[in-house]
Amino acid sequence: MGDIIQARVLKGFRDMLPVAEIQRASLIDRLSATFRSFGFVPIDTPVLEYAEILLGKAGGETEKQVYRFTDSGGRDVAMRFDLTVPFARFMAEHLSELYLPFKRYHMAKVWRGENTQRGRYREFMQCDFDIVGVDSAAADFEIVAVMRAAMVALGAPDSRVHLNNRAVFNRFLERLGAANASTDILRVVDKLHKIGQDDTRAQLAAIAGQSAADELLAFIASGDDYDATLERVTRLAGGPGPDTDRLAEIRDMAVASGIADAVVLAPSITRGLDYYTGVVFETFLDALPDIGSVCSGGRYNDLASLYTHQKLPGVGASVGIDRLLAAFEALGRSGTSGVAPSVLVFNLVDGKNAVYQAAAAAFRAAGLTAEVYPERKKLGQQFAYAEKKGAAFGLIRGSAEEERGVWVLKDLAARAQTEYPSLEDAVKAASARA
Repeated sequence: MGDIIQARVLKGFRDMLPVAEIQRASLIDRLSATFRSFGFVPIDTPVLEYAEILLGKAGGETEKQVYRFTDSGGRDVAMRFDLTVPFARFMAEHLSELYLPFKRYHMAKVWRGENTQRGRYREFMQCDFDIVGVDSAAADFEIVAVMRAAMVALGAPDSRVHLNNRAVFNRFLERLGAANASTDILRVVDKLHKIGQDDTRAQLAAIAGQSAADELLAFIASGDDYDATLERVTRLAGGPGPDTDRLAEIRDMAVASGIADAVVLAPSITRGLDYYTGVVFETFLDALPDIGSVCSGGRYNDLASLYTHQKLPGVGASVGIDRLLAAFEALGRSGTSGVAPSVLVFNLVDGKNAVYQAAAAAFRAAGLTAEVYPERKKLGQQFAYAEKKGAAFGLIRGSAEEERGVWVLKDLAARAQTEYPSLEDAVKAASARA
């Protein structure tokens, strides 16, 4: 026998065991329902793209993180590092087949060769939603509204959407005389929550001087009052403009829609990627802010211009499913809220498989998940199987139960069981727990 190859996965990658994958699938199902409720439709794009497609606008840190190689045909290709850039290519290529504005969602894996940490991996799932073909406050706000609805649907109502407008920040930099260093400044500011105020001040001073660094920190200072913060950044940016008017309109729609308490104006939110041009968003869990944003995005009016001469303004955001799951685990929350309880029908009597399969079908018809243990074995072995699978109930119909004319439904977590005179009654009892 040859040497055994050691089973292992690459750093930053991971296998998903059933419990974790069920949690992730549950979140994806709820996200899909939320997106569709706002009129968004699904699409898909390839994992591999020509490198020039993905890297045409990214540059900087992003380019260093891309998995790029020459394929067997000699083509320079790369694996998608997000879903926004492939979407821009998708829009340019299929524009004649689509309608505008186009509202899409896309849930798929992406790859980035970045440093790993809690909730951050090199292979991870992104769930994007975008509106393309319109540049309006209404479209910007709808993304905010979907972000909020998604967090509530996922079981994270204790979260808030932090937003800013890159155009206001750029106008402030022009007044400050630091517009030529905007890219570097934006990337430093974007790291404020990670590196702290002192390091941020030092890095900004190295780029634009100490005086400018102090003014920058005053501009990006956080505040709980949206209107007061808007008044301050408007004044520091040189007065009202279309960019600050946009922020005011978003605030009005948030108030009218009843989500104003979940929307925060945060001038320090800039987003590090180069393609954002207007409003930008990040969502933080109140109970675990250190894990970072679990849903972020912004407006990217110039991105599609790389692939088409038609102007296609867009705005969108992405839910970080894997980071959100890591947060739920840290907070002791379940990611399977809303998942129907499962039932294992025990296989106790030879020749009764038809009865057992009919029982499982009855539970499934009622909206629960159910399966039959595939062969007759000792009850203890079947209980062990049910426990490992996380089944909520076990249905027992052995010879003794058949003689008494009862069906026994066992609550596996509570280790309590109840007898029912009919299968229908057992199904109703389990369904009441759904």
